[in-house]
Parts: sequence; C-alpha cells; structure tokens
Amino acid sequence: MNVKSKWMVTGVSTVLALTMYLPTTNANTLSELEKKQQETEQKKGELDARINEKSNAISENQTKLTGIMTKITELDNKIKETEFKITAVQEEIDQTKSEIDELKKSIEELEEKINERTELLKERARAIQMSGGSVDYIDVLLGANSFIDFIDRFSAVNTLIEADREIMLQQAQDKELLAEQKAEVETKLTAQRERQTELQELQNSLASQKSEQNGLVKELTAEQNRLASAKSELEDRFEEEIEISVDLEQQIVAEQTRLAELARKAEEERQRKLAAEEERQRQAAAEAEKQRQATAKKEAEAERAATDRKATIASKKTDNTSASSTSRPAEKPASSYTAPAASTSSPFIRPAAGRHTSGFGGRDIGDGAETHLGYDIANVTDTPIVAAAEGIVSYAGVMGGYGNVVIVTHSINGQTHATVYAHMNSINVSVGQSVSQGQQVGGMGNTGRSTGTHLHFEVHVGPWNGARSNAVNPAQYIR
Repeated sequence: MNVKSKWMVTGVSTVLALTMYLPTTNANTLSELEKKQQETEQKKGELDARINEKSNAISENQTKLTGIMTKITELDNKIKETEFKITAVQEEIDQTKSEIDELKKSIEELEEKINERTELLKERARAIQMSGGSVDYIDVLLGANSFIDFIDRFSAVNTLIEADREIMLQQAQDKELLAEQKAEVETKLTAQRERQTELQELQNSLASQKSEQNGLVKELTAEQNRLASAKSELEDRFEEEIEISVDLEQQIVAEQTRLAELARKAEEERQRKLAAEEERQRQAAAEAEKQRQATAKKEAEAERAATDRKATIASKKTDNTSASSTSRPAEKPASSYTAPAASTSSPFIRPAAGRHTSGFGGRDIGDGAETHLGYDIANVTDTPIVAAAEGIVSYAGVMGGYGNVVIVTHSINGQTHATVYAHMNSINVSVGQSVSQGQQVGGMGNTGRSTGTHLHFEVHVGPWNGARSNAVNPAQYIR
C-alpha cells in the first residue's frame, strides 16, 4: 500500500476515534459510523464488481495471449523453415557458381585449341595459295621414280589428307562443344539469378517475420505488464477498503459496547427506581394498614362504649363475650406481600412466525463447510420481525453478508446481551431508538448472503462484536 493510501486510512481512523468523544447523542455517533460503514461496504462491492470484470478481462486477454504465443510458435517454425531454404538456395548458388567456373575454364581451353587450329589452317591455306591455289596429289604420285617411291608417296599423301580431315573434324567438334558450353553457362547464370532473386525474397520474408515476431513479443509484454499493473492497483485499493472496514467495525463494536454499558446503567437505574417505588408502596401500604387498624380500634371502642351504655344490667360473662366479639376485627393480622415466583423461562420471545429451517452449528449451503451462528426462520416476504426483548437499537443498516440487519443491545438482570436480525427486506427502527419486547423492527427478506426469504436470528452473551466469538445457540433462549 502506498503512503497516500496509508495516510487516508489513518485519517479515517482518527476521525472515527474522535467521534467517540464528541458531545453528540448516541444515535448520531452510531449513525455516523453506520453511514461510513455502509459507504465502505458500497465501495468494497464496487471494487469487487470491478475485480470480477478485470478477472473476466484477464481471462479474455489470456485467450488472446495464448493465440499470440501460438502465432509466435508458428513464426518460429516458419523462420526455421525459411532459414533452411536460404541455406539450401545458397548451397545451390555456390554449386552453380563452381560449375560455371569449371565451364568457363573449359571454354577458355577450347577457345585456345580452336585458335591454334585456326592458325594451322591459315598456314595451310597460305601454302596452297603460293602453290597456285591447289595441290595435285596425282602429280605427286605419278612423279614416283619406283614402286617403292610410289608407295612412300601414296602413304605420305594419305597422311596429309587424314591430318587435314582430322583437324577440320576436331575443329568442328570443338566449336560445337564451345557453343554448347556457352549455352549451358548462360542457362546456369539465368538459374543462378533466379535463385538469387528467390534468396533475396526469402531473406526479406525472414526479416518481415522476425519484425512481426518482435512486434508480437512487445505486444505480449505490454499486455502482461498492463494486466499486472491493473491487478496490483485493484488489490491495493481493495486492501485499503478492507482496512477501513475493519477499523469501522472496531469502532462500531466499541460504540455498541458503550451503548451496552449505558443500557446496563439505565437498567440498574430503572431497577433502583423500581425497588425504591416498591419500597415506597410497601411503606405506604404499611402506613395505610396501621391507620386502618387504628381506625378499626377506635370504631371498636366506640361500639363497645355504646353497648356498655345500652346493657347496664348485663352479666360479666355477657360483657366479656361482647367485648371479645367486638374486638376481633382489631386483632385481625395485617396481610403480608408475597412476591411471585421467578419465571424460569427465557426473557426472549420468538422474533418471527414461520418454520425453522437451519440451526446453530456446522452446515454446508454450497460454499463448503461453515459454522452457522444463528437460528433461521423462513416465511413469506415482509413477515413481521419483532424485538425478542426490550433494548436499544445499536445498529440498523447494511452489513456485508448480513444484508439489511438490525442489532439490539439488551441489559437483562445486569448482564449485557445482543440480538441480531439479518437478511431483512425492510427496517422499521433507527440507531439509538428504544424498543419494547414484541415491537416490530422490520420485515423478513432475502438480502445479503441468503438462499431464500428468511430471518437469521443470533443471540450474543455480551455486546455484539465483529468476531462473533460470544454467539450462543438461540434455540435455548427463545420461547
């Protein structure tokens, strides 16, 4: 969490702490805390909704990122394939270049041979020209001096003719081969240029693919950084709201404890006044009885005097009997006050009509095992919900999974209790209001973390606290 966020939390905590000592009424103090907690709960709900939206966006982006990774893998394969083609084409170009070099060397050799033969043929042509333009092989043969000379001349003539023919044939073959090799060189040069063009295109394609890959990698990195930043920001803000919510809950618990103490002192004062009033009434009753006895005594004495005057001759026995009879009312014992026997039943009444659906203890409503700290009563929407006992409303509003909830703090026989009425559809009381047993505090509903219209009723021995460590089974209290 950043410094600014911590400062905000500290500031809110300080303001909430100061409200405990401001000279305001109990209702105003707790109402302010209630309002701030409702605002915090609303912010937490908004943040939770945004976090859910961000989670959905992250899931969608993750699908996109998976597609990007697939494209990168495909590009890697294409790049490897292109690099392999480039290598193969380069090898072909190198091989063609080597073949062209060999052909060029062969062409040079052929051209040299052809040039040599051309010079020889030129010499032969010059010799023929100098001899008159032709050579008469018949004259050579007829000029033989003997048969042996004829044979020698014939052999020489054949040799010359064969040599001339071989030179001409070789010359023609070499020229033909030269033409073929030159054509082959041109073909290979054309193929080489085509392969070089293909090589350039492959290299350009490779560069484009690498550029696209780099762009996708940058896009992937930027998207990951953006998602991480957004997630971190939401988590920080949610953490801030949790801290504020915890601080508000502690303030509310403290204020409820203070109200419970006020309720306890008010109950003690009420009991003291009640005892004083009972003592006054007892003393008044005793004084009235004393006066009644005095009046009865006077009346008896007056009646006895009148009887004495009328019965001047009555016997002593009659006088005693008459005196005993007339004094009997004065001797009647004073009636004594007998307090009714203390009720052994619970001071709490059933808070709503309906069927019992879930009790105190462990249960599972679809989210896994949990501890259920209340007593559930199901009925139709807006079924009246009444205060289980006389007390002071210490909370009335929205509170997380409770939905619309009312908390009443009681002081019963010097012991603080708290009752909780959750998931209400409507609230009929306000913080700081005194309620009597059986007074309607709201209507049954399905708000908060609820699976149907019902009342979630809790009983706490001591003031209600956030941890709810003092919750007890309501079934043993309600009647």
